Formats: sequence, C-alpha cells, structure tokens
Amino acid sequence: MTEMIKETHYGPVLFIPGENSGRYPNCHSVYIEGDKILIDPASDRKRLIKLRENPGVEAVWLTHWHEDHFMHLDLFDDIPILVSEQDAPPLSDIEVFMDSYGMDDEHEREYWPPILKKEFHFRPRRPKHFLRGGDINHLKIGTVEVISTPGHTPGHLSFFFPGPKVLLLGDYDLTKFGPWYGDLNSSIQETINSVERLRKVPARVWIASHEAGIFEEEPGTRWDQYLAVIAEREGKLVDLLKTPRTLEQIVAACIIYGRPREPKMFFELGERGHMKKHLEKLMKEDLVVKDGEYYSGS
Repeated sequence: MTEMIKETHYGPVLFIPGENSGRYPNCHSVYIEGDKILIDPASDRKRLIKLRENPGVEAVWLTHWHEDHFMHLDLFDDIPILVSEQDAPPLSDIEVFMDSYGMDDEHEREYWPPILKKEFHFRPRRPKHFLRGGDINHLKIGTVEVISTPGHTPGHLSFFFPGPKVLLLGDYDLTKFGPWYGDLNSSIQETINSVERLRKVPARVWIASHEAGIFEEEPGTRWDQYLAVIAEREGKLVDLLKTPRTLEQIVAACIIYGRPREPKMFFELGERGHMKKHLEKLMKEDLVVKDGEYYSGS
C-alpha cells in the first residue's frame, strides 16, 4: 500500500500534495506563507478553497502553462497570476493553447476544448507581471531565485528558496516515466541542459510536481535514470526504423507509453509529439532519413 503524502513545512514553504499522489491530471502545489503566494494550483480543489479562505492567496505563480498545473486557477480569477513571458500565450487563448501542443488534427481540436473547459476549468488569463529566469525576488519570508529551465516548455521555471534550501523542480519530476518534451516548442537538448542545471543547485530538499513529490536526500542516481529514459526511447526508435515506417506506424509502436491507452486522443498526441522531436534530432544527426512518408535508419 502506497504511503499517503502529507502536507509538509520547510520553513515558510508549505508543500501541498495533489490528489492521487499528484499524478496527472493533478500536481503538487507549493504555498509561500507570509507572502501568500500559491504555486501551481492543481493539487486538491477542496484544500485550495480552504487555503484561499484562510490564510488567503494574494498571487498565483505558475511553473509553466500545462493544464495539470492550472486546473484550479479558476478559484483565483480575481488574483494576479505570474508566469514566464514565453509560457503566457497558451493561457490567454484556447486556440493558442492547442497550437502550443502541436494539435493540427481537426478531431483533436474538437475533442480538447470541452475537456479543457469542464475538467480543467480553462478560462483565458493574462499575467499581471512576468517571472524571469535569473531574477531574485525579495519577499517577506526572504528571497526566491527564479531559475529558467526550458525544454519541457519554452518558459518552464523552477524556484529555489535559499533560506530553507528548498528547490521546486516543477515538471522535471524525476519519475520513472522520464521527461516530457512533446509540445510544439519543447526541446530534448534544453530538457537535458535544464536537468543538469537543477542538479547543481545547492538544495537540501527537492520538490517535484508529481508522484513522490519530496526528496529529502540528494536524488543521486535518480538524475541519471531520469535522463537515461531519453536515450532509451531513442534506441527503441532507431531499432524500429531498421524497417521503414510512417509517422503513424511509429506512433502505433507506443515507444513512450508502452501500449495503447485511453483516451486515445490524449495518448496519441503525446506519443506523436515525442516521436517528432526524436525524428528531428536523428535526422539532424544523419542517423535517420525520410523518403516520402517513410522514415528509416540511414
């Protein structure tokens, strides 16, 4: 039986666990006491309603624009939100949101808006200010360092609290699934660079947005295992392309998710986005060639 993740204080930093251990479509949230800043409001709706009532929320920060990090943002319609400038556009318009995921199929674009509005409470929002990598924000509780960690999304941010030495990793979550870089503007290389940047931060506590959530000891080999998933996926793709395949045949091989899953519209989008990134990388390295609709090892 999985041990229940509990709310935990690290000085003024409060870790709020998400429902179902913070697995998609939820994530874990962080609350900065004193300054009343909530980061990533997608943990537990009932808990966030209580938090808004007491002690209150005066600002919402987002690590990035994905739906499993803003699911309960509608509870804070009258409260300013802050996000990176690069990740702001998808939050402002549902069409831009779908563009940013690389949705170019009319069925996908019909499927997603009702889901986003009903399950994720999507409402167009524009940030009052932007958070910028390299900034040191001076708050009542001390300083917070904003770290630019692109790759997962173009403007993904992580946050370091030097006082309690807490590092919020965001979606570089060190799970067995591995990194996500399946959006239109995601990047495999920037993902690797960002993980390497984060592992050098002198933290004592590491907070991830999903699953385990808290690491109170240096993650150690977890960093390498997390990044090794990228090479493992690529190796499987190269092996698959010993026989020429179309993109749809590659997607059907389920290299990312291991097997066909439902809802098909969701999982195929992720599978396709990741495979496109790997194909682009392999073609740049002259390891894969494209002939008409078919990809094959060179």
